[in-house]
Amino acid sequence: MTGRLTGRKIIITGAGSGIGRESARIFAREGAELALLDRDLEALRATAAETGGSVFKLDVTDPDQVQSVIASAADALGGIDGLLNSAGILTMKTVDDISPQEFRQVVDVNLTGTFLICQAALPWLRRAGNGAIVNIASAQALLPSLTGSAYAASKAGVMMFSKSIAKELAPEIRVNIICPGATATPMTDSGVAPDDIAGREALANVYAMKRICEPEEIANGILFLMSDEASGVTGVALAIDNGRTFH
Repeated sequence: MTGRLTGRKIIITGAGSGIGRESARIFAREGAELALLDRDLEALRATAAETGGSVFKLDVTDPDQVQSVIASAADALGGIDGLLNSAGILTMKTVDDISPQEFRQVVDVNLTGTFLICQAALPWLRRAGNGAIVNIASAQALLPSLTGSAYAASKAGVMMFSKSIAKELAPEIRVNIICPGATATPMTDSGVAPDDIAGREALANVYAMKRICEPEEIANGILFLMSDEASGVTGVALAIDNGRTFH
């Protein structure tokens, strides 16, 4: 590794699994100090064992808890100059099947949680002077082609929220968005089980590359947007989706 994040102090939500965990691994190898946030404490400890990050259990939908945990994470790191919002939940229920409570939960975690974390981290990101936020949306935010209207709506909200605050927070803080396609993570497994061979093949065939993404492919895109190499990039939604949306 090349030390692309040496000296950076980065918070990662959803660090217990999937894209969040893989990003923590790569960030640590590139020299970053990490605060790892997730509601699954045991999963967080497993990520911390690999990365050396500080562990904080967090429900991103609880405003008071968010404020307290972000302050504690900033204290542990000695500041914040990077933030990755990777926490999220998935449902593939259709508009016919989803209840109002389930719809609200998806929006609360995916969109409102992203807002709460960003808002809480702002004082430290502003003081850093070169802050970077990367929020995880979805290829579904660009081109809904699967069931799951609540998920698509929440992730489209994340994308437009991020573009809006990119304008509001410039030039002190850059804000960018990653839009992953289906990725080999527990979230994708919850929608199409790994042993559902026909289902996995049908999912892969949606993509020009005829496969789903690996977490490392997504994390490498996040690494670029978090690093100084992307110093001129803000308000961008980067699709890493093996050619599903062609954005």
